[in-house]
Amino acid sequence: MKSVIEVFREFLILGLSSFGGPTAHIAFFRDRFVARKKWLTEADFADLLALCQFLPGPASSQFGLSIGWKRAGWAGALAAWVAFTVPSALLLILFGLGVMKYGGGLEGGAGWLKGLQIAVVAVIAGAVTSMWKTLCTDRPRQLLALAAAVILLGTGIAWMQLVVIALGAVAGWFLFRGDQTERSPTGLNEGPDRIESSTEKGSAQQGRVSGAVCLVLFFVLLLGLPLVAKVQPGQPLEAFTAMYRSGSLVFGGGHVVLPLLSQEVVEPGWVGREEFLAGYGAAQAVPGPLFTFSGYLGSLIEGPGGPWGMATISLIGIFLPAWLLVLGLMPFWHSVVKRPGIRAALAGTNAAVVGLLGAALYNPVWIGAIQSSKDVVFLIGVAASLLVMKWPPWVVVITAGVVGHFW
Repeated sequence: MKSVIEVFREFLILGLSSFGGPTAHIAFFRDRFVARKKWLTEADFADLLALCQFLPGPASSQFGLSIGWKRAGWAGALAAWVAFTVPSALLLILFGLGVMKYGGGLEGGAGWLKGLQIAVVAVIAGAVTSMWKTLCTDRPRQLLALAAAVILLGTGIAWMQLVVIALGAVAGWFLFRGDQTERSPTGLNEGPDRIESSTEKGSAQQGRVSGAVCLVLFFVLLLGLPLVAKVQPGQPLEAFTAMYRSGSLVFGGGHVVLPLLSQEVVEPGWVGREEFLAGYGAAQAVPGPLFTFSGYLGSLIEGPGGPWGMATISLIGIFLPAWLLVLGLMPFWHSVVKRPGIRAALAGTNAAVVGLLGAALYNPVWIGAIQSSKDVVFLIGVAASLLVMKWPPWVVVITAGVVGHFW
């Protein structure tokens, strides 16, 4: 129980302070759980990150689920998700209620939002630099990371992230199989999936059965929900189906899901285009996962339970695929990753992830935030707070927002 409370507390801090989208969240997670809490090693962190990047759905939320599961089992996963998700979900639902009552979109706030964006640049840059030093330790890994960044920046296509990660795994399989460096795979030896004694074998088997059930349920819902919605049409089921489909089929993080969500809710006329765009703007200004944008959309959809009921249905619908995929794969991940070939593939994948984060640091993070010499001066001040003053990233981000309002 103590571990669950600890997980909830740490993720609540992140849920209240993690601005900047999925790439920034990864940087915050690394600082919190690798550098400060020591729950994961750098390599363990990268292995779990590689798994979550490879899966469809919200990578940062899946990553949080896996960290919570590793620390305190299923209850820890639930505590991590609730603490990280609920703050931004509540803010966006309340914003939706305001839009319903008063109409309009976002007004003002440009200064503090700009400050948050610039702070995120410094946080992500620190994470990329640290991961480069620890995960790209030789020339082949460094070249893989640079090649991944070049491909992503050169194409500008979101789904190329998946291709780059897959290519990194293939390259690692051939290049690093002779690397005999031993380490604890993914750090799961400390979590609920580390099964050593004979008395724990039954629990391990139960975990694998639960994982298999989650994976089967993921595909059953993905294929079956649209059929059921046609046979038994109704707003709650149709909204849940639309959100589940969006959460299941999107690769590349929260920003990529927006066109799919627009197709699901704007085209049928459930939400107006101006309301959709206003909510997207609000989602950029709150901490936590961007997928909580679904709660805002649900609050605007008419249905049983009113705005709060439909918001809850929408949130569960879009996050459920992440739950099923991560918790379905985690019980098998420890045994699979022990194999030398898999570890070699993960070494290549980890290098590709460094390149992926480096590319994201430039576009859209740097391009979106740094647009003048004044912004560069602000960035230097933020970097000094992180690197010289050693302030916690969440303090730096919030302070940057306040200063940015008056800058």
